[in-house]
Amino acid sequence: MAEAFFNRYAPSHIRAISAGSQPAERLNQTVVNAMKEADLNISSQRPKPLTVEILDSAYIVITMGCGAEKACPAAFVQTEDWQIEDPEGQSMRTVREIRDQIEIKVKHLIKQIEKGA
Repeated sequence: MAEAFFNRYAPSHIRAISAGSQPAERLNQTVVNAMKEADLNISSQRPKPLTVEILDSAYIVITMGCGAEKACPAAFVQTEDWQIEDPEGQSMRTVREIRDQIEIKVKHLIKQIEKGA
């Protein structure tokens, strides 16, 4: 969700890549449906593993509640943890709330990046 929102709102010279330390086999269909409601079709995306190459090219790594300082391989890059609930197994109502939280945080992040923060 964050990748899709970031790439929608950010200037074209900055892009987001979503990856995980333990990616799922496929996208969560409830998330796909919630994103369609926001006019974003992510159905062709696939979960990707977080790699050294991705980290090396990152300006900042955003984690969603994994506690980067403890376990995430992103600990060697500027990292911000958003403490966002995992949508897996959640109702559509909860996934919409998670989606909306992510959208707000993404817009704030883009403003920070544009200011050089």
